[in-house]
Amino acid sequence: MQTEFALQTDGPGLYEFTSQVAGWLSSFERDGVLTLFVRHTSCSLLVQENADPEVQTDLHAFFERLVPPSDHPSMTYLRHTYEGPDDMPAHIKAAMMPVSLSIPIRQGQMVLGTWQGIYLFEHRRAPHRRLVAAHLS
Repeated sequence: MQTEFALQTDGPGLYEFTSQVAGWLSSFERDGVLTLFVRHTSCSLLVQENADPEVQTDLHAFFERLVPPSDHPSMTYLRHTYEGPDDMPAHIKAAMMPVSLSIPIRQGQMVLGTWQGIYLFEHRRAPHRRLVAAHLS
């Protein structure tokens, strides 16, 4: 079984879409493995805490500090800058974090921990429509 999730982002940050995935899976009462794959090179997928929103804020702040925009003095070595100062840093962040996830499924439900959720981590400043392919096997 396959589907695709479309997520609208409003700029950098983590966007939870656990409920959309759970809704799709609810029609399948079976065990298996769910694979999620983001079809873009400037965002990532994460399983992360969904109880305290400060976790998402702190993660975003950490990666912004780790890989600042290309117009930051520490990033003058970057050459891929014609798509804006956030583009190449977004590719670097996506290379550092997962772009696919594997999640066990038991009787049509994700086997996630109590405080875990599925997030798209947007690394670009402008709004984007992001596509995440899903495959249940």
